[in-house]
Amino acid sequence: MHIEVSEYKSPHGELLLGAFQDKLCLCDWKYRKQRNTVDQRLLKKLKASFVEEKDSDVISNTKKQLEEYFNEDRRNFDIPLLLVGTDFQKTVWEALQKIPYGKTSSYQELSEKLKNPLAIRAIASANGANAISIMIPCHRVIGSDGSLTGYAGGLIAKEKLLQLEGAFNSDQLKLF
Repeated sequence: MHIEVSEYKSPHGELLLGAFQDKLCLCDWKYRKQRNTVDQRLLKKLKASFVEEKDSDVISNTKKQLEEYFNEDRRNFDIPLLLVGTDFQKTVWEALQKIPYGKTSSYQELSEKLKNPLAIRAIASANGANAISIMIPCHRVIGSDGSLTGYAGGLIAKEKLLQLEGAFNSDQLKLF
């Protein structure tokens, strides 16, 4: 079993893309701090190995849709996704996908939507373990006070993604 991988150079950093059995399981920042942890989780749970592949339909379609997103021609993705994590992580990642383009949410708001108000830290941890950035929009989660919080691609990339979507203005940072 193989996870077909390829690289994609976005305007805000390099992404690693991975497809397993015709589903996207990886769209993550190449140089994130938890790169090895995320990769090892995928390899272990899928009982697979990485193989470089540039022409699979899923990878090609993902690159096309990412281009459209960065060119402001796409707001929603229709790539088949494979969520690889615990049941709790999957629940959080599914909730993230419900945050609309151009909107943000806080960890507290997510915990309330998941009917688990004491799980803010666990939700933040699941958010950080997301292996499918942008399509599972963990960048749309900000602090309860409106501030930017940690992001695997870095806060500059997070700010640029939110600006692209019209959900964040850099003048907001001046408030804090």
